[in-house]
Amino acid sequence: MKSLLKMTWMEAKLFLREPASAFFSLVFPLIYLFMYGLMSGGNQPTPMYNGRGVIDAAIPSLTAVIICMTGLMSTTITLTTYREKGILRRLGTTPVSWLTVLVAQVIVVFAMTGLGMLLLITAGKLAYNVRFEGNAFSMLAGFVLSSLSFFGIGFILAGSMRSVRSAWVVAMVLLYPMLLLSGAFFSLKLLPEVIQKISAFIPLTYVVNLLSGLWIGEPWSSHLLDVGVLAGMLVLGIFITAKIFRWE
Repeated sequence: MKSLLKMTWMEAKLFLREPASAFFSLVFPLIYLFMYGLMSGGNQPTPMYNGRGVIDAAIPSLTAVIICMTGLMSTTITLTTYREKGILRRLGTTPVSWLTVLVAQVIVVFAMTGLGMLLLITAGKLAYNVRFEGNAFSMLAGFVLSSLSFFGIGFILAGSMRSVRSAWVVAMVLLYPMLLLSGAFFSLKLLPEVIQKISAFIPLTYVVNLLSGLWIGEPWSSHLLDVGVLAGMLVLGIFITAKIFRWE
């Protein structure tokens, strides 16, 4: 436990010292939130969202964006950097286990992801008086499941990439299609039918669906497919990471 606390504290300081990670987790979603507000003229009710405002619908979608970015970028780049610079190799000679390293990463990145969500909700409430119609505990549970499932993807990438450059390229190649084709930035109702079909193969789609539904008070029973896909991603991520993680 003591080694985990030390690793977590170290990872937290390193995360905050890295401008890119903090920007994409905390600032980037806020920029998009205010862009939505400017383009839509505020949080006016619209039939597309059953009488809810554009900003009401944007909060859970942008939360999904934060989850995707931190899961694919922060965990992947950090661990690949550690391996390329020999930090993991040096840690491997200490009593610290690989599980401690990964758990410390999860704690820090999850905390920053949660902070990004809180900033998003706070800004939406203060600037646009967004409405939350769901259950706070259900929303939290959906957020935890979604975050952990994407951390699993990040750890798989971190375990399989040999250099920071290759990790960055692969993460970006995965990131942008997910953001554009999942309904995170644009409602799937506005996209062509062929794109809507492709979205079924995009993991982020299920995060957007789950969080958007829980945000407006829909029951978990309405999102069994989303929960099943995300839980499967989490289990698969843990299994593959345990098989491929290496110190060097």
